[in-house]
Amino acid sequence: MARTLIRNGWVVTVDPALGDLRGGDILIEDGLIREIGRGLTVGDDVEIIDATDRLVMPGFVNAHHHLWQTGLRSLAGNWTSPDYHRNVHGNIAPRYQPHDSYLGGLIGALGQIDSGTTTVLDWCHNNSTPDHTDASIDALEEAGIRAVFGHGSVKPPTQEGGKPFSEVPHPRGDAERVRTGRLAADDALVTMALAIKGPDYSTLDVSLQDFQLARDLDLLSSAHVWNKASRVAKEGYAAIAAAGLLGPDHNVVHANCSDAAEFEVFFDAGVTFTATPACELQSNDVSIIGRVLAGGFAPSLGPDTELYLSGDMFQVMRHALQTQRMADNGARVAAGEAIDGVSVGARQALEWATIEGARALRMDARTGSLTPGKQADLLLLRATDLNLAPVHDPVNAIVFYATAANIDTVMIGGQVVKQDGKLLYDTKLRVEKQAALAASAERLFAEAAYAHTAA
Repeated sequence: MARTLIRNGWVVTVDPALGDLRGGDILIEDGLIREIGRGLTVGDDVEIIDATDRLVMPGFVNAHHHLWQTGLRSLAGNWTSPDYHRNVHGNIAPRYQPHDSYLGGLIGALGQIDSGTTTVLDWCHNNSTPDHTDASIDALEEAGIRAVFGHGSVKPPTQEGGKPFSEVPHPRGDAERVRTGRLAADDALVTMALAIKGPDYSTLDVSLQDFQLARDLDLLSSAHVWNKASRVAKEGYAAIAAAGLLGPDHNVVHANCSDAAEFEVFFDAGVTFTATPACELQSNDVSIIGRVLAGGFAPSLGPDTELYLSGDMFQVMRHALQTQRMADNGARVAAGEAIDGVSVGARQALEWATIEGARALRMDARTGSLTPGKQADLLLLRATDLNLAPVHDPVNAIVFYATAANIDTVMIGGQVVKQDGKLLYDTKLRVEKQAALAASAERLFAEAAYAHTAA
């Protein structure tokens, strides 16, 4: 039995029953957290990790990320949503080969680990063939990240005489192949969800079929939601709920433009919510976080796509918190009220980026907090680094000061995957794969006749 003891850290458990423990120990056995406390007594057959001058926290749970787009980083800092759909789904994405998806997924997943994410929902909607699907799963497994592979479907331009993607149901055959094959186990490191188009991007008939498919396969479903005038199925989520297909097994992403009536449908059904505030502000208003909190729910967070901005969850968490405070303060100022306290706190934001992400992915019994019985998915941050020291409040330090550069150690399922500030994935191979990813992007740009010049 493999046993590890993390000794004498400032442990931020994100478990209300355990709280924060200065000088805390964590005993890990066979990848699971067995005990948390101070001065734990263990035998000689245990590896000791000295966490003195370290903050210990759960790994981030990134609840929404399109890893296949990693090779397009920094392309779209000045784009709006129509630019994205026209240039990516309408031109570049259809030219992806399976190896392009693999490279983006691998480098993207390694980047997530490097910046402190231990679990990611890879919302993969460019798997036009089974080979694309398999290549994306290969990437997640090779990276060693805990992942939910969101099996999606493509959004290509409509060909002459062909059906628009809004009229094409989710590819049942490929989804069933994966669900009954390599992602059949719900307790594996890489598991499965269904990334469906939903009523915004498909007809009501197709939406109902896709929701039913997720139920048939016993999978979490997730959909991009906007409720703009361009929504394909105007009946929206009310019709999905009326059919008995909406519940806690559905994850709503964005929903910036959904009205109060639709939010009531969401709340009544008990769906989960994911906000991607920094990305959403490119083309939309403030995120849904305030409305979700007002409804008695809590959001999860994700960066969405690295075309626009960094996938670093420290930045995502910080941005989510401060933009929500800005929105709340603006409403109070407009009402003539004094700002005599913050509307949301740092600990809430940390929860959004950890345990609430796990809840959104139906994984909160496995990860998202440092709790005995859960997987040992955690980070050690150097509290003596110049940008952190001195630390007076560990949660404030994590939320407002820490960066990926402060990460000393990342552990996933009890396995150390980053140590002494360096990924343990083979450096030479990573450099080769990064070069291949850059070449992949240049080939895609050439084939798409897309000139990626700076603005």
